[in-house]
Amino acid sequence: MFFKQLGRLFFFFLVLATVWLLVYQYIQFSADPDLKDGPPPTALHPAVAEKKDELIAQAAANGINVVITQDFRSIEEQNALYEKGRTAEGNIVTHAKGGESYHNFGLAIDFALMSVDGQVIWDMQYDGNGNSKADWMEVVAIAKNLGFEWGGDWAKFKDYPHLQLDFGLSIWELQRGKRPPEAE
Repeated sequence: MFFKQLGRLFFFFLVLATVWLLVYQYIQFSADPDLKDGPPPTALHPAVAEKKDELIAQAAANGINVVITQDFRSIEEQNALYEKGRTAEGNIVTHAKGGESYHNFGLAIDFALMSVDGQVIWDMQYDGNGNSKADWMEVVAIAKNLGFEWGGDWAKFKDYPHLQLDFGLSIWELQRGKRPPEAE
């Protein structure tokens, strides 16, 4: 009797798990007209590239020279960065392994400033245009106006040079082939 009840209970949970898995897959992989499945990107998304150029131009109009230090990053490059401060020399610069960063999907850029003497700097207090405002925060304000999310606003890991346009897509969706439309 006991084994018969145990068998029924096992069968019930097996059916329940199968139904849950089917529903889960249907919800996660159902067609979304705003998203398209696609191969892994190999360059910066065209809309992000356009916003990047706008950011540089608007900052220059305010007397600020912006330098893009990173944009698209391959999975291998991301893994190498992830190893810094862990199994490789240097400080930890990211908590994202390959495939876990918006850089890997062409949706993020990192920036720095160029000082008046031509040095690339990450000084968030620097006021090279002499308007009594930190150039860094002026660039962040321009970026946010263009629709970028700033890594300095993140609660857990502050990534001050990081800007991303995620098009409402999570890393999970991007890892599973969802892509933003080319024209945004």
